[in-house]
Amino acid sequence: MHFHLTDPPPDTCWALVAVKRRAECKGRLAGRLAAEARLSLVRLMLERVLTALRAARTIDRIVVVSPERDTVPSDIPVLEDSGHGLNAVLDTARQTLVDRGMGELVVLPADLPMITAADIDALVESGRRTGFALATDIEGMSTNGLYLAAPAAFRFHFGPGSRLRHFKEAMRLGLKPELVRAPGLEFDLDMAEDLSRLRVRVDPTYALLPLAADGGPCLTQTRCG
Repeated sequence: MHFHLTDPPPDTCWALVAVKRRAECKGRLAGRLAAEARLSLVRLMLERVLTALRAARTIDRIVVVSPERDTVPSDIPVLEDSGHGLNAVLDTARQTLVDRGMGELVVLPADLPMITAADIDALVESGRRTGFALATDIEGMSTNGLYLAAPAAFRFHFGPGSRLRHFKEAMRLGLKPELVRAPGLEFDLDMAEDLSRLRVRVDPTYALLPLAADGGPCLTQTRCG
């Protein structure tokens, strides 16, 4: 476990970002992006998430959970991924941070290519009103961000249809779920069609990636379209 921090002040708001081994990410995009391009995309999205967290005024500490550090900056602690599944990994990481004085927790995936600090602050501010807030994907079914004011007893239920399961878990703990809809939290990148959506955004972060203009395959590192 690569984790070295001094004791934080009480009621600190921590952000927890989970990411798999980079070479294993976004396999469903293999028909549209070559392995090298997928690796670049994964790293850029993680960088975008971490940059937004650094700029968010509501976030005090950032921690990554992963089997490797890769390009994570040296000042951000990396908790080792035990390999027992996302929910088990997050449960273990949550308890580790509670033991170190965490008072509030934000959980974000690493594949939010358009996320901003304002999106994160909106999630936290909404959650502070009731103790729990959830940001969904664009379909409104999954979980693209969680805020917990009392994280110690919460059990994670990430996976298909996780919005409903997370709402039920919050209510089990006596928390009133707040639903947050924010463009940067709704837009995750998981399927091939999401690449076309990302290309339309014309974001300079991804300008050098080979995003196909017509939805067809784009398997080289040269600019397509």
